[in-house]
Amino acid sequence: MSNSKPRLPGDLTPAQIIDRILRVDHAGEYGAKRIYEGQLAVLKHAPSAPTIRHMAEQERQHLAAFDRLLPQRRARPTLLGPLWHAAGFALGAATALLGEKAAMACTEAVEEVIDAHYTRQLETLEGLAAEGKAEPELVALIEQFRAEEIEHRDIARAEGATEAPAYPALSQGVKAATRAAIWLSERV
Repeated sequence: MSNSKPRLPGDLTPAQIIDRILRVDHAGEYGAKRIYEGQLAVLKHAPSAPTIRHMAEQERQHLAAFDRLLPQRRARPTLLGPLWHAAGFALGAATALLGEKAAMACTEAVEEVIDAHYTRQLETLEGLAAEGKAEPELVALIEQFRAEEIEHRDIARAEGATEAPAYPALSQGVKAATRAAIWLSERV
């Protein structure tokens, strides 16, 4: 007897779920890389530059992993790549122009949303495993990347994210934009 629940019309198949996970995570890591590139374009000589470079390097490693997985799993990337190329850099540069603490507020907001996003994905993958569709490699990757994104969030907080000008509005705006980018990248 199977533990899987019946699928309803319109429910995604396990393969479609994995395709979405790979697509959105690839897009997110690409966007994060571009945010840090935008921040470093403005803050390259600032005291926070080494910290930003450290986080950017981890994002490059995350992106490289999804760059390998997309073709291996025959998943297509989002069609919104050119938008995320420009928008990610613009977000990073714009917040950096407001100062180092605003750049850190951007990082904190993005990473808080990504923590929740990766947590939901892990729950989804746990459900697939219960249906006999385990994805141990993907689970391990997402768990590792989630831990590093939490580290970025905590670094940003320690670097004064909450002291940024107009912090509540800045944080909420970045979170809303990040949630919208996730929703779009899963689908487009």
